[in-house]
Amino acid sequence: MTDRSQARRRSATTPRQWVTKILIFALLAGFAVFFVLPIVWLLIAPTKGGRELMFEAPFAFGSLDQFAANWQALFAFQDGVFLTWLGNSTLYSFGALVLTLIVSIPAGYALALGDFRGRKLLLMTTLIVMLIPNTALVLPIFLELSALRLIGTPLSVILPFAFFPFGVYLTYIYFSTAVSKDLLNAARMDGAGELRVFAQVAMPLATPVIALVGFFNFVGNWNNYFLPFLMVGGQKVPVQVGLANMLSNVPQFNPTTAASTVIELPTLALATLLSVLPVLIIFLFSQRFLVEGMTAGGTKG
Repeated sequence: MTDRSQARRRSATTPRQWVTKILIFALLAGFAVFFVLPIVWLLIAPTKGGRELMFEAPFAFGSLDQFAANWQALFAFQDGVFLTWLGNSTLYSFGALVLTLIVSIPAGYALALGDFRGRKLLLMTTLIVMLIPNTALVLPIFLELSALRLIGTPLSVILPFAFFPFGVYLTYIYFSTAVSKDLLNAARMDGAGELRVFAQVAMPLATPVIALVGFFNFVGNWNNYFLPFLMVGGQKVPVQVGLANMLSNVPQFNPTTAASTVIELPTLALATLLSVLPVLIIFLFSQRFLVEGMTAGGTKG
């Protein structure tokens, strides 16, 4: 038997292999349809009217005029409260983000490269707190902030948002694996103090993990619903709580609604798209740093 015939026999696909490939393709196609079609529907929905969305082809494009009408209806809802919700989300998320970076990056650096009493205990405590669901901490946080008379203020949302042990652990992993201790020791031998070593040597090397911690913290804060729902009310709520308020004014979801302003489903779909737009923009501009941050710990610097 020649080498060519042996290669053909090895490359021939058996019926069993064909069946396996078809099943895998069907499974992947099913997952793609399950996840992609709702997104396509959501993108098309704001171009239709309420009746068109309910009774016409679900994936047929509506019109730009109807999109403009839904846009006007959204920003006319309760005298433009949607913009207020977006502003609240921006304030809470970025305010907490700044505090998170100020605390998490130095804390992770100290846990990774420091040598002090209680270091292992602090690291173990950080890991344990990471395993506790955020909803389990809402009640003690609420009681604590109530004792400080901060309920109903922006700080009642910003301070809990800034508590981010996962960011401390990410920074710890990064400095433990991706930053050379010899480089830091060389700076110390040149006479640099510990604060200067951190600010001028370690921080420039930590750009990927700073972006990674910042992104995860911002996304988690922006999408958080339960904590702001308990802490603030009225026009101080962020956009995620505001969307739930709008949902109660949609007749299809609340047939007994007696609200003076009724929201149609296309308008709610437009509000949903606008609520995720900031996260998408930040991801698109920071994805290079995010990839570096997620892969940097795999190699020793």
